Amino acid sequence: MMAAMAAAIPYLELESVEVWLGPRRVFDDLSLRLHPGEHTVVLGPNGSGKSSLVKLLSRELYPVVKPGSGLRIFGSETVNLWDLRRRIGLVSQDLQAGYGGRVPAADVVLSGFFGSVGIGRSQVASADQHRRVAALMAQLGLADLAERPYAQLSDGQRRRLLLARALVHDPEVLVLDEPTNGLDLRAKHQLLAILRDLARTGTTLLLVTHQIEAILPEIGRCVLLRQGRVVGDGPTDQLLQDAPLSALFATPLQVCEANGYRQVLPAA
Repeated sequence: MMAAMAAAIPYLELESVEVWLGPRRVFDDLSLRLHPGEHTVVLGPNGSGKSSLVKLLSRELYPVVKPGSGLRIFGSETVNLWDLRRRIGLVSQDLQAGYGGRVPAADVVLSGFFGSVGIGRSQVASADQHRRVAALMAQLGLADLAERPYAQLSDGQRRRLLLARALVHDPEVLVLDEPTNGLDLRAKHQLLAILRDLARTGTTLLLVTHQIEAILPEIGRCVLLRQGRVVGDGPTDQLLQDAPLSALFATPLQVCEANGYRQVLPAA
């Protein structure tokens, strides 16, 4: 299986990229390959470049053009954004914050077909698209919220709506940028259970987080990111240990494991 992944065309391939976010250089010489079929977590402290990595993949950020450097998505240096939205779904807090309070919940999901935030007057959905939205909302336990305004939903309900939005095209890859931030325990566990089902049924997951407890048991590869550099890349069983995590977060940590999940405690 690992050999098949290695032979597959990466959905994201970075070669010695340099990236700036305003006046700040986020990445200087970053190289990374992410493959379909390989559930991966990118783990690092705040400010390590995790969200910038997501924006490279979603084409919100672009690397500096220079010799020996390159960015390819599904093997191509040129990307059609509509094709990209069909192949890669995204759930992020930035997206969650972009929706107005009066938008009906069903329209949040429906807007995924148009790559928009909400539904404009010129965007007319087909009957098949409406059926897809209804099916996804039922699957994620949101069917009774279809007409409820976005402002009246809990953070957990909003996060599941964004997940449904990301799934409208049945994407090959699902990118989750800090998906459990701000959720209470019940909402967090509901979301993690849904993500585990997706991981088991063929959707490739890329989880980007600083929360160890959000890492699903199905995620087999871990990339440790600190100050814009990859400081570790390998099996989760090897990297989600006391020493690598203590070094990553620059604080003594002890890892505890139960039912495939991990928690971290201050080291004694």
